[in-house]
Amino acid sequence: MEHMTAGGLAQACGGTILLGDPLTPVEHISLNSNTMKGNDLFVPLIGEKVDAHRFLAQAFQNGAAAALTSEHLAAPDGAAGVWIQVEDTRKALQAIGSHCRSRLKLPIVGITGSVGKTTTREMVAAALSAQRRVFKTPGNYNSQVGVPVTLSEISGEDEIAVLELGMSEPGEMTVIARIAGPDMAVITNIGVTHIGQLGSQENIYREKMSIQDGLKPGGTLILNGDDPWLARSRAKEGCHVAYYGTGEHCGYQARDIRLTDGYPSFEAVCRGKRIPVKLGVMGRHQVGNALAALAVADLNGVDLEAAAAALEAFRGYQGRQQRYEREGILYIDDTYNASPVSMKAAIDILSCLNRPGRRIAVLADMKELGTEEERFHREVGEYVGESRTDLLLTYGGLAEAIRAGALKARPGLLTVHFQNREDLEQYLLTQLREGDAVLLKGSNSMKLGEVAQHVCQCHH
Repeated sequence: MEHMTAGGLAQACGGTILLGDPLTPVEHISLNSNTMKGNDLFVPLIGEKVDAHRFLAQAFQNGAAAALTSEHLAAPDGAAGVWIQVEDTRKALQAIGSHCRSRLKLPIVGITGSVGKTTTREMVAAALSAQRRVFKTPGNYNSQVGVPVTLSEISGEDEIAVLELGMSEPGEMTVIARIAGPDMAVITNIGVTHIGQLGSQENIYREKMSIQDGLKPGGTLILNGDDPWLARSRAKEGCHVAYYGTGEHCGYQARDIRLTDGYPSFEAVCRGKRIPVKLGVMGRHQVGNALAALAVADLNGVDLEAAAAALEAFRGYQGRQQRYEREGILYIDDTYNASPVSMKAAIDILSCLNRPGRRIAVLADMKELGTEEERFHREVGEYVGESRTDLLLTYGGLAEAIRAGALKARPGLLTVHFQNREDLEQYLLTQLREGDAVLLKGSNSMKLGEVAQHVCQCHH
């Protein structure tokens, strides 16, 4: 936050200063009492398990300049810094986020979707950075509390911002989109992630489309024209729509898609121009992400050849299809998260690798899939059985259904199931051999990323 004071923030969120100088400068927002960047506003959120108000004193000790509170009518004796009383710290944070947005003059691109949000965010940022100074969402700050913090970090030197907008419950997207106020909104796809909370794919579709509740008048909705839910969708009144994909109706179209050892290349046809594109990330599904990036770049006046060159240099994001080679063994770490769609895409990558050894899939539970979770796991297993996978290793209670589905599709497939990570790690350390290719994928909470790191380090 530039040129912001505690008094200005209090005014923005309807708060009252209980203690301290209203002219105190505030530059950052912190949700963690232990991490301060300097001149921070500490926002104590009340969670299901922890009420962060108990860390207020700690936040000031660690360098906070100001803090919100909904639990004090007066500042405690001996308190330091600026104390701002509000009714609800979460809502106050969101009001501050909206205030930060209102002060920004640069265009904002909002990105949502069931699968591929983060990779698309990174690719859009890469394409734009060919000719623009780009700010992008740091890490996973894509929620009702993350987006306001993200907005507060955009500086006057940035020329365009790319924000990831995530949601997991009904109504959440509307809240986030209204805070972010995007000029362009990208929807990557409609899958079944969070179907446990949202009830049906139709509800997920409605929720994702409500990104338009924050879309600026005259803004552009950018849709995946290959997604059956999005292909016929339209922008709200007063806004424009652009489609990307392989269909003839797509203004940003991919033709002649080829895979070389898992890496895609294609010809992008954009407003009559033909641009050859080679990607440095694996999987056919990355073609759609790249097209979304080219669409955003083009609509913001970035030269398409320069954007394509930037995409070729892009090498992915931590935990998402990161490649490591150790002692002749190729590891593909795709452990950041998992859904049925992304699982199948990862299996496709494994299948098209040209390696002298075995193709080994290490698959763990996919979370938040609701009452149909067993069916989704079984379908992934059937997909594995029909693929070129040589060995399937499954880990976790739900992943047993992956194994069952794979054996149904291919009874002779070699499979091993593990209930704990230590046994899985030991198996990988003792059974892998030179020439093997190993894919690791599962929901973040299954901590397969730690397995990947440990095994890679031991094989280094």
